[in-house]
Amino acid sequence: MALRTLTDLDDKKFNGKRVFVRVDFNVSVSNGTVGEDYRIRMTIPTIEYLTKRGAKVILASHLGRPDGRDDDYTLAPVAKRLSEIVGSRPGIKVRFAHDCVGQPVEDEIGRMNNGDILLLENLRFYKEEEANDLKFCKKLASLADIYVNDAFSTSHRKHASTYGMAKLVDARLAGFNMRKEVEYLSMMKDNPIKPFKVVVGGVKIKDKIGALEHLLLKADKVIIGGAAAYTFLKAKGFKTGKSLIDNEHLPWVSKALASYGDKIMLPTDHVAAISPADTSITMVKGDIPDGMAGFDIGSETIERYSTEVSGTNGAGMIFWNGPMGMFEVRAFANGTVNIAKSMALAYWRGAKTLIGGGDTLEAMKKSGVAENEVSHVSTGGGATLRYLAGDEMPGVSVLNGQ
Repeated sequence: MALRTLTDLDDKKFNGKRVFVRVDFNVSVSNGTVGEDYRIRMTIPTIEYLTKRGAKVILASHLGRPDGRDDDYTLAPVAKRLSEIVGSRPGIKVRFAHDCVGQPVEDEIGRMNNGDILLLENLRFYKEEEANDLKFCKKLASLADIYVNDAFSTSHRKHASTYGMAKLVDARLAGFNMRKEVEYLSMMKDNPIKPFKVVVGGVKIKDKIGALEHLLLKADKVIIGGAAAYTFLKAKGFKTGKSLIDNEHLPWVSKALASYGDKIMLPTDHVAAISPADTSITMVKGDIPDGMAGFDIGSETIERYSTEVSGTNGAGMIFWNGPMGMFEVRAFANGTVNIAKSMALAYWRGAKTLIGGGDTLEAMKKSGVAENEVSHVSTGGGATLRYLAGDEMPGVSVLNGQ
């Protein structure tokens, strides 16, 4: 999908203009301090491009799911972290507005100099944001001369800031992060580099069915781990003990195995225990005993999966979504750590490697793999899977006038 981006507009058109940038600063905040700031850092190229061209940059985001105005969900700590990242450039200020609409916000924007940055307060302090309320859309649109969406991860939703207000602004552009996301994911969805391998973990199969239906057609191998693997194994007739099973989607899994069984790789051994808190773990091959559950892939499976992922000989494309086990617990992290390191090795050997989903990024970091050791880390979780499934992406399509 070709998108009209920042570079498609003449530089002079940004000078002195109010550029409203929808970003995704939905990051973890604890005791007023931002944790993982990857989503903030990914917007810096767009922000700096605009400030250098004299735009008045108005940033807007949601944070969490507040029920009305709630200071526990304020974006003030994010504004502080953004200031630290942007650094002190002469004459450039990062300001924080204590609301996202209304006269005080308009006054704050009126005081901005060219190149200044203003972060608005949490959009979800207003229920009208998620409701795509027309009056709220008009209030947001009145703040902008140019609209930019750099928040791919929220673009599967028809909210006021991702869709409704954009329709009311004539000049609509994609930011650099949005462009990169769409380029990489479109390549994977429509014309992946061969051999194309998909690694799927995590818990919920339901959220991944749409993407899997599309990817199973294109992929040369689909490697299944995490709790998702136990539903596949149960469908094949294995005993899975107390392991998490998605019984509702067993019929879909059975159908996928019947159609694509030659492509699908499943664990042959497991790290099992009575509960996540159980210190006496057992390596189990084949069936999982009654009373026990699988919490990670076993050593034999790790070796098989790692060889498949890293053995690309400088060719192909690999997509990883979802950890291989309960990686938050050290005893069940080995599978995930090895897949992360295998992804890095494949990248250094020349393969295109893509990682999607917040859990997967966290797993990668915990494994000691840096962001620059993969080709692309998607900021979208649900949005990434929805795009790969071919679902409607209102925040993307509206940029092309739809």
